[in-house]
Amino acid sequence: MQYPSLTWPLSRALLIQILEDRLSDTFVVELIWERLGYQPSADSTSAWSAGPQTPKTWRDAFPSAPPVIAQRPAAVQLTRSIAKEDKQLLKQQLGFAGYRIDQLYPRRTRRATAVNWLLAWLAQRGDALPAEGPLPQLLEPPLNPVKGHPGDPIVE
Repeated sequence: MQYPSLTWPLSRALLIQILEDRLSDTFVVELIWERLGYQPSADSTSAWSAGPQTPKTWRDAFPSAPPVIAQRPAAVQLTRSIAKEDKQLLKQQLGFAGYRIDQLYPRRTRRATAVNWLLAWLAQRGDALPAEGPLPQLLEPPLNPVKGHPGDPIVE
């Protein structure tokens, strides 16, 4: 499947910044949306809709791009869409051992799932994960990890 030019190429450095909560949830979900074939509306950069490249299961369940970190049904769909053989890529490729018990919040675990999904997306395409790549401006980790960064959707 051919995709248009993606806004941000994936790299180990970028994915680590997601796990370290240095990028907004909005940025993270947009990485996923564009790889799922969702497209920003012509009249609005905040609304994304399923496009011709969006897999049928996603298009049927979520005609508008779902907030995969903020909403449980979308997070579950994301988890289920990772092939069984790719479920451990977060550990294998990034050495991520998970969060400590005092760091376990739905928002953080869904961000880890998002990173694993992005790794699986690369693996399914047969693409390698470069160590370095462009990074957006990094944020300080949020003071309240349950709520996230200013402007992030509220996690259900």
